[in-house]
Amino acid sequence: MHGYNSRKVAVFKGNLVTVQTLPVKGISLTKNQLRVLNVMRQLVHENINTFVGLTLAPEVCIVNAFCSKGTLQDILANDDIRLEWMFKYSLMVDLSNGMNYLHSSSLHHHGGLTSDNCVIDNRWVLKVTAFGMKSLKGKELPAPDEEIGDYEIYRDRVWSAPEILRESGTGSQEADVYAFGIILQEIVYRCMPFGFDSNNEITKRVAAGEEPPFRPTCVLENLTNKTDNEGRQVRPLMESCWSEVPSARPRFSDVKSSLKNLNKGKRVNIMDNMVAMMEKYANNLEELVETRTIELIDQKKKTDMLLYSMLPRSVAEVLKKGQVVVPEQYDDVTIFFSDIKGFTALSSSSTPLQIINLLNDLYTLFDNIIAMHDVYKVETIGDAYMVVSGLPERNGVRHVNEIANMALDLLSAVYTTCRIRHRPNERLLLRIGIHSGPCVAGVVGLKMPRYCLFGDTVNMSSRMESNGEELKIHVSETTALRLRAGCYHVRPRGLIEIKGKGLQTTYWLTGKNNYAKALPEFNDYTAK
Repeated sequence: MHGYNSRKVAVFKGNLVTVQTLPVKGISLTKNQLRVLNVMRQLVHENINTFVGLTLAPEVCIVNAFCSKGTLQDILANDDIRLEWMFKYSLMVDLSNGMNYLHSSSLHHHGGLTSDNCVIDNRWVLKVTAFGMKSLKGKELPAPDEEIGDYEIYRDRVWSAPEILRESGTGSQEADVYAFGIILQEIVYRCMPFGFDSNNEITKRVAAGEEPPFRPTCVLENLTNKTDNEGRQVRPLMESCWSEVPSARPRFSDVKSSLKNLNKGKRVNIMDNMVAMMEKYANNLEELVETRTIELIDQKKKTDMLLYSMLPRSVAEVLKKGQVVVPEQYDDVTIFFSDIKGFTALSSSSTPLQIINLLNDLYTLFDNIIAMHDVYKVETIGDAYMVVSGLPERNGVRHVNEIANMALDLLSAVYTTCRIRHRPNERLLLRIGIHSGPCVAGVVGLKMPRYCLFGDTVNMSSRMESNGEELKIHVSETTALRLRAGCYHVRPRGLIEIKGKGLQTTYWLTGKNNYAKALPEFNDYTAK
């Protein structure tokens, strides 16, 4: 490490410490220096950084307590840290308290006060450090060389009072007050001392005793009105601190009083200020959380509705928990299939957009109707529409009636109200098939899971639809026997050849007792 401000973090007796190398090759401690070190060890104050000790080999190093937030310079240079006026004011008060204690101690003065020698702990309390170092370094500064550059030599002298620059002294209380005034400018305006970094030029002009004296310019173009107002409040104190005449500078007891008057006598602590800000933010956060929670609940409802439209609610809840949906056997359900006769020919003579509009109109109508029945829409593929009752929620023997009622309602709606937009004079020829029996239901796929039905009942239902006729409801014998036991009108069709099943006796569902909606005449299934 090289330079006056080189610091490293180390561990000493289980505690973090800061190790700062002095720009000297070796040192033989005098009685006075030993006395200074002893005084430094005894200094205890909230705004004084604890001096741990001194190492003499292999390098001469000062060891101090570690402060996690870094130096005041680091804080001021970090644009990510927002410094409100009360924050700045608390830093100034901490610094004045620490220096007042130092001046009242046997050490008498700091001798090298800079913003880099002010450190911030994890509670955002400013502590003065590096006091007494001038007495260890000696009066003369080393000449520039390859290890210690010109910039570093003159950097610390920017805070030096004019009389110190002229006489090369080790410091005084008045010089500390001058350095405090320079640091005030840094805190209020968050800029480098004097506003620029030509340290050699600054020290020469301050030492020259110009008339008026060369001092920092406190009105900068990039300052906000708020910062400029803060500067006007503190400027009289700054100007008195950097007075050319040392005796005209205030003592730190007077500085403390001036700062207290700036805040109308109120005591300020950064932690108290931060707690108050956090309480304010917490109140705002509660309102924000409440609003976001309402929005989240609303979005969750929408997401659930979309999920429930794709999967049965009971199945969706299992998947949401990250669990596996086990395939389930159902002993008795009723399955409905429908399609549009002549759909392939209609598609070939229509545009894709016209077909999309047609299916959207048809399935919107269907979806509204099935919502009034205890059924579950399994899927739609092109013009094919598949619905089941009795699963995933079992409903006893009602599944036959639910599907029959739904089929009659769908047939009535298509016959009376549904028309083809781009062919308003043509009627949709709906063909329906129904069968009852056992099946297995389960979820297939991971990325886009689908709830699917398997078993001979599915195949037979599909055969009822494909072997049916337009504007008629074709049912199997199994289903017809159950419907006949109720109030439904069932008419035999006779024996027909069913693929994979051979000859089967099938039936037509033509209506039910007291059914008020219009249905096509039994023989009136040809398009008009």
